[in-house]
Amino acid sequence: MANIKSQIKRVKTNAKRTERNRAHKSELRTWIRKFKTAHSSGDAEATQQALRDASRKLDKAVTKGVLHKNQAANKKSAMAKQAAELG
Repeated sequence: MANIKSQIKRVKTNAKRTERNRAHKSELRTWIRKFKTAHSSGDAEATQQALRDASRKLDKAVTKGVLHKNQAANKKSAMAKQAAELG
């Protein structure tokens, strides 16, 4: 552990941010998994709904600084492409 006050605070805030980012990323993976299960079931309506939900969560993660905007855009694009296959 550091001896400098500012560094001690930095370590604490980094730990908080890491924990929060971990929670957000876990939630994102859950929503993406829900999309994949909806897509594999072949239900177009459920897939579209799951795509909408996952896209909202990805956008929220970008505004929170958990993901880079291009990474979220790539994920959304790939999911939209898969959803379009079902028609």
